[in-house]
Parts: sequence; C-alpha cells; structure tokens
Amino acid sequence: MTDNYGASNIQVLEGLDPVRKRPGMYIGSTDTRGLHHLIWEVVDNSIDEAMAGYCQSIVIKIHADGSISVADDGRGIPVEKHPQTGISTVETVLTVLHAGGKFGGGGYKVSGGLHGVGVSVVNALSTKTEVTVERDGGKHFVSFERGEPAEPLKQIGDSKRNGTTVQFWPDGDIFETTDFDFNVVKKRLRQQAYLTKGITITLMDEREGKENAAQFYFEGGIGSYVHHLNEDKDTISKILHFEGEQDEVMVELAMQYTQEFRENIYSFTNNIQTTEGGTHLTGFTMALTRTMNKYARDNGLLKEKDPNFTNDDVKEGLTAIVTVKVAEPQFEGQTKGKLGNSEVRTAVDRFFSQRFAEYLLENPNEAKAIVNKTALALRARLAARSARDAVVRKGALEGLTLPGKLADCASKDPDVSELFLVEGDSAGGSAKQGRDRHTQAILPLRGKILNTEQSRLDRMLANNEIKSLVIAMGTAIGETFDAEKLRYKKIVIMTDADVDGAHIRTLLLTLFFRHFRELVMNGHIFIAQPPLYKLSKGKQIWYAMTDPEKEKIVAEHDIKSDNIQRYKGLGEMNPDQLWETTMDPSTRALAQVSVEDAERADQIFRTLMGSEVPPRRKFIQTHAANVKDLDI
Repeated sequence: MTDNYGASNIQVLEGLDPVRKRPGMYIGSTDTRGLHHLIWEVVDNSIDEAMAGYCQSIVIKIHADGSISVADDGRGIPVEKHPQTGISTVETVLTVLHAGGKFGGGGYKVSGGLHGVGVSVVNALSTKTEVTVERDGGKHFVSFERGEPAEPLKQIGDSKRNGTTVQFWPDGDIFETTDFDFNVVKKRLRQQAYLTKGITITLMDEREGKENAAQFYFEGGIGSYVHHLNEDKDTISKILHFEGEQDEVMVELAMQYTQEFRENIYSFTNNIQTTEGGTHLTGFTMALTRTMNKYARDNGLLKEKDPNFTNDDVKEGLTAIVTVKVAEPQFEGQTKGKLGNSEVRTAVDRFFSQRFAEYLLENPNEAKAIVNKTALALRARLAARSARDAVVRKGALEGLTLPGKLADCASKDPDVSELFLVEGDSAGGSAKQGRDRHTQAILPLRGKILNTEQSRLDRMLANNEIKSLVIAMGTAIGETFDAEKLRYKKIVIMTDADVDGAHIRTLLLTLFFRHFRELVMNGHIFIAQPPLYKLSKGKQIWYAMTDPEKEKIVAEHDIKSDNIQRYKGLGEMNPDQLWETTMDPSTRALAQVSVEDAERADQIFRTLMGSEVPPRRKFIQTHAANVKDLDI
C-alpha cells in the first residue's frame, strides 16, 4: 500500500552542483564523522518511513568492498516521471538538492531529513550509487557515478513487496578515510531503535576479519534507553515515561534519578539528536525546576529561608531522554544541532509540568527521595561557591594571580602558548630548563590528584593540585567556567611511561572530561608522547617510542644491549633530551584528545573511576588479554 505517495509529493528547490566543491557545508566535515554522516542521511530516510507507519525493518550492511547498503520495507521512492524535472522521481531525489517528500506536506507528517539534501549529497560524494526500488508490483534499478546518472531507471523484474535499497561507495578523493567503524554505526542504530517503537534494525559487517552483526528491537522505547544508560548506576527512582500530544507537538520523555553527581540528558527532534539542545530541552528544564520547587515548598521540604533549586540542582543525577516530533522543525545548520521552534518550548513545558506534578503527588516516597537528592545538590553548590570565592579571595589577598610553582611563559597570546602538566618536581625541573620559555609554561603536579569522578566541586577546590591547575588555566570552574578565558591553546599532559604515570594521566583526563568538557571538545587537550628508549652507537643517538620501533633500530644499526636505555621517567632525561624528543614542536608527537562518542566515554570513566567495584573488575577481566608489555 503506497497511500497516495507519488510524484506530486516530491518538491524540487535547487540543483546539486555545489556539493562536491564544498562537502563540509552539507555533511559537516570530510573526516570520519563526515564519512559516517553519509550512513545517517540514508538511514534517516528509512526512519522517516517508520515514523510515518510504513516501515518495520531496516537492514544495514558494511560490504567487503567498503560500500554501504541500506534496505527498508517502506513504500519505496516513487518511480514515475516527475512533473517538474521531466525525469523519473527516484532520479530527481538522487540528483537534485532539496528534492524530497518533506516539503509538500503529503509525503511525511514529520521527518528527520528536514532539508531533503541527504540522499542526493550521499550520491554526489560517492564514486558509485545504486538504488533498487520495489513498489506497485515492479522492481526498478538505477545507478549513478559521482552524482551523475550512469544507467537510466529501468524495471528489472516483478515484486510483491515494497521498499528501497540504497548502496553507495564513498569517494576516497573526498574523504580522509573510507573505513567505517562498526561500533560507531552500531551505537547510532541502537539509539534509533530506542527512539522508534516497533522497528527492527539489523547491522551486518561483511568485511574480512570483522564478522560482526547486531540487531535491535526495543518494545520499551526510550524507557529502555534510560534503563540502558543507568544499568551500572545506583538509582533512587523508577523510570518515568510520559508520552502524548500537546499543541500539535508529539512529546515523549523518559527519566530516572540516580546517586550520580552529573546529569545525563539527551534530546531529539524527529529522531535526530540535537546535541546542542534547543527549545524542547529548555521547556523540559523550566518545567522540571518550577515543578520541583513548588512541590518542595508545598510539602515543607524547602524551608522559608532556603533558596530555590536552580536548573543545575534539579538535573544533578538525572538521566533523561527528551524527544519531540514536529511538523516543521527549525534547526540551526544542516547537521541539526539545535532546535529553534519557540512553540515547542511552551508545548513541552505544559505537557511535562502537568505529568510530573501528578507523579510527585501520587508517589510521595519517591518524590521525597528526589527532593532530598536535589536539596543535597543545592547545599553542595552553595558550598562550592564559597570554596571557589575563597580561592579567588586568597589569590587576591596574597598578590598571587598564578600559583607559585607555575613556571609561566613570556607570551600572553593564548594561540601560541602551551601549558605542560608534568608529573613530579624532578621531571618538572628538566622541563623548565629544556622548554621554550617564550611559549611553554610548566606546572609540576605532586603525586596523584584527587579522583574527581567521586568528588563534589567544594572538595575538588580544597585540593591544592586541582586548585593550582584551575587558576593556571584561567577559565574558572563550575558555574563561572568561561572557555574564552583559557590562557593556553594547548594543554599537554606529560607523565611517565609507567603504571603510575598512566594513572595520573587517567585522573587528569577524568577531570577534563567531567569539568572542562568544552576544552576537550574544542581540541585543547593533548598527551605528550615521550620515547621509551634511548639507543646509541658511537656518537649517534636514536629514540624509540615503542618496542617494535626499538627492535627495528637495533637490527638496522647492530646496536648492543649495553647501549639501550629504558626510560622509566621523564626525570631521567636531561633538559636537552626532553626538549628534543617530547617538547620541540618541530620533532615531537602529540596525541590530541577527542571525544567522538560522549555516551561511551561517560560509561568508561564511570566504570574505571566510579565507586562501584564489580563493573571495574569486569572491564579489567574483559580487556586484560589486550594489554601487552605491562610495566608494573
């Protein structure tokens, strides 16, 4: 059944030419994120069919030749001649920007592929694209090369089913890599299955040595999603799941409070993740804060002298999914990072206020536990503010705008300035002597800093090492954090190549991920790569980063064991060696820290640095076999 979905539903706005010239304008980038964005664009079309009620199954395959195919059992792209272009409708959809069933009103009530550029952009950025359409009793085929028609649409057989299969080969001349990551694809597809009730999504990897497969179907929808996100957490409420229509906006929310210090909230519009939030998230937060304050006041859980809860207080420990379906969403940018519809804020606010207030009244024991958790967050926030203000006052009173142990650089230009976080005074001394004093600052850290995964802000600011780091960076922390005030464009973690060094590095990464995530996302955090070995023969010296590299140098230059030095710590290097191998911008190797999958990173940090021992033991047992040459 095609439900009157035909050529007249496809509206044409403009041509395809600019895509290959400026691909970043359409898919965000040409790195691995842009590559995977091609899959999302095609899959989103199938999800649109599912949201419209016409698709129950989507099968995605990563083929051995590096291509991707996406097959669904939806209505199938119309194949008759399009009245505006004079060519078949499927060819129009594949070759014309802004051509799709999202504009005329008759194709889809709601859609994730708002701009209609998705599949045409995928076509333009692929060396080859093949489309098979089954509908109206026929099976049709058309192919393209770099966006241009290669074979015209033709019927290749009969079919009793409906659906569309799109297979594409990404263009290696456009993308930095054409190697798809199975886990990245799997995570996205799992998310889509949570968000779309009744859909079965199957993923298969046919590449040699991979043999991976996954299938997702979640009857509980986003309630199951919250359960997945909280599976290793200590919860203090059941999962709340609200769904309904308010002012022509479909609203669905699932939430659960935990004993965590951080929030874990994801928002979606028409199944597209809005990573920067928007009006739906604002409406949810406003309703949550107002309703919680009213309940606490009405029931004497907040005293007259107590201040109101803030947004941050009520979101502490909260895991939530906020998803809306809107007929005409207004997004910021083609990548749909933020929702802008003002009417959605009002709709979500009205819907959630009523449902959440009813829940609190009907569940007094859980309501009291949630309010007590929020009250604890309020007290901690006030204590942290006092601690932070004390740090600022102390610095001002002592005339210290920067910590005394910081060896600052002469330059005041953040774009050229670098801050090296060095383990211990010995390595700090070598680094201070060997650095470029104009652009490189050194901050020695004594011992292992506080584990910030299990600490509130007030306790963190009482830790001298963390306090020194916060003051040195200049950004402040918590409510007053300001990334624009960062004093160094590069912050480099430089620790020893042993277990203690790895532990200190992990503690620092936890601090940055939890409290300075914007610095990580913007590419300001780096890890130094000091050599493990120094090899010499006569006056010649080589440095090796790894054991295989060392063995290669030994074999090539016939180096004896007595001339191989294994560095246990940075302090064993003299200043010239540390500069030459690890700090000199012309010869060093820095690893930039990035977070491609924030949800997965959050889970790993919680597992490794959290208070629960069983998940950490399981993680170590699972990955122990992959650790080689552990230096204890």
